[in-house]
Amino acid sequence: MALPLASVQLYSLASEFSADMHGSLERLAAIGFTTVEAFDFVGRPAEIRAAFDATGIVASTGHAPLLSDELWTPDGAIPTPKPEVVFEAAAAIGMTTVFDPFVAPERWLTEGGVADIAERLNRAADVAATFGLSVGYHNHAQEFVASFGDQTAYERFIELTDERVQIELDLFWAQTGGQDVTALTERLGSRLTAVHVKDGIIPAVNPWGPEGASFSSDSLDQRHPGTGDVPLAEALRANDSIQYAVIEYDHAPGDVFDDIAAGFTFLRDGGFVA
Repeated sequence: MALPLASVQLYSLASEFSADMHGSLERLAAIGFTTVEAFDFVGRPAEIRAAFDATGIVASTGHAPLLSDELWTPDGAIPTPKPEVVFEAAAAIGMTTVFDPFVAPERWLTEGGVADIAERLNRAADVAATFGLSVGYHNHAQEFVASFGDQTAYERFIELTDERVQIELDLFWAQTGGQDVTALTERLGSRLTAVHVKDGIIPAVNPWGPEGASFSSDSLDQRHPGTGDVPLAEALRANDSIQYAVIEYDHAPGDVFDDIAAGFTFLRDGGFVA
């Protein structure tokens, strides 16, 4: 099987990208990226597409809310548009897959809540197909708080979603949720099309669990891939269906472009990407 492509989630450099789209993409291209994962793209698709076209970079995937009235981030919520508006913007930019990046923790605590999330995403897949797109889900750690029998809420969600719904596994957040990320990566099989290659010191408690406290991204001790607690190499080798290995920092430890370059070096020198 072909190796994944290296990508970077533009949330990592949200302020830099908004201030200078063309310059930011040129710096990412100089590092070696040919594809990125878009963020906050719905209100400015023409501007973003022009910057991509000018630099030769594409956005194969993107994050946008499909299942909530607001998109949560560690630093505040963003109002959400209708799925049709999201898909129209994604298609204009040239994406293939839109991942919903966050569903509120309380919706993962009951079997009915998880069933509703899965049903909504299955319906979104039908709508996305009319735009030539696919949909998927990107986890944090709240999906692993509740269990129903011998299944976590996340595993129940995987069971209830259509095979068309793609999975993007954030390895740092899955381990924060108490998961063996190498085993989980393997179990997801062909559903797993992207991973977030993220490392750092795993929080002592799940921020969304019963003992968790409020936090912001500044409270996270994230580090360059390969230098933290997450077994990234083992996880990346555990599944040959992964198409995109996406560098992301919720809290970059230093200069964000240097930190992203360190992530790219980890992927390239480890032989994890094409």
